[in-house]
Amino acid sequence: MGLKAMKWIVGATALALVFGQAPARAEYPEKPVEMTVLFGGTAQTIGQLLADLMSKNMSNPVVPVARTGGGGSVGYKYVNATDPDGYNIVWNSNSISTGYHGGRTDFDYTAFKPIARISVEVPAFAVRADAGWETLQDMVDDIKSSDKKLKVGASGKGSFTHLTTMALLDKLGLTDKVIHVPYDQGKAPVELLAGRIDAALQWPGQFISHAEAGTINILCVTGKDRISALPDVASCAEAGAGDLDITMWRGLAAPADTPDEVVAVLEEAAKKATASDEFIAASKTVGFEPAFADHAQFGEQIAADDKWIGELIKELGLNQ
Repeated sequence: MGLKAMKWIVGATALALVFGQAPARAEYPEKPVEMTVLFGGTAQTIGQLLADLMSKNMSNPVVPVARTGGGGSVGYKYVNATDPDGYNIVWNSNSISTGYHGGRTDFDYTAFKPIARISVEVPAFAVRADAGWETLQDMVDDIKSSDKKLKVGASGKGSFTHLTTMALLDKLGLTDKVIHVPYDQGKAPVELLAGRIDAALQWPGQFISHAEAGTINILCVTGKDRISALPDVASCAEAGAGDLDITMWRGLAAPADTPDEVVAVLEEAAKKATASDEFIAASKTVGFEPAFADHAQFGEQIAADDKWIGELIKELGLNQ
């Protein structure tokens, strides 16, 4: 480049700055966005699909990366330590609250800025078909009228499913008639069919094919209403568990100081992904409900849920 041309470029840049016109900055995202996935199973399935669909509406792809362990704490700690520039986000859930109130992280939900709620999953409570329990009340009556102990699977002390299991058993008056048996995530059907446990509470997608095959009975779902994936299965409240109403949300969040304009780009891509025919079709087979909410609505729900989760964990003695 000649000296004359160089002087022209320097002069033009100086004039732009004088008149308040900084050189144009490339639009976000300028490189791939990494999405930390906290769990396997249904969470991983939905997260992978969401990342693929969001990538179609962004200038660079969203890349899911599994960082599992510690009831989600491994992934939360990783993302919390990254720069708040929008290139590290987390596929989060109510686990941000169970982890904090259960003592696995030293930061709460305010360490992250909500981007959007994506889906809702309602846990399902299932037993082996050969146990002879057609309804939740059948199981309760049998256990209470005998010396039997109900062997219930748990995928991690203080996890969302463990917390929900404890709340259900408490509503049924079975807390002192239970033996908790630990197992790996995603292993509920295997443990049930092998006879190592009598009952398990997990995501519907783990049970649906076995229920259709007649090897597992799904006795109830823990939300206040029935779900579209299991229209013939009662809510646990309908089935005799009082006013039980516990639902898992999943969504996206970024480190707290992430710029609002970056969050807006991610939110819009997530909205389009959630409304797509492909995402809606997947919900019917995997067993979740598409439930988009913008960053503001999502933030309100996270705060409200954090309160009752903290109170329930304390009440059940799971914060020790």
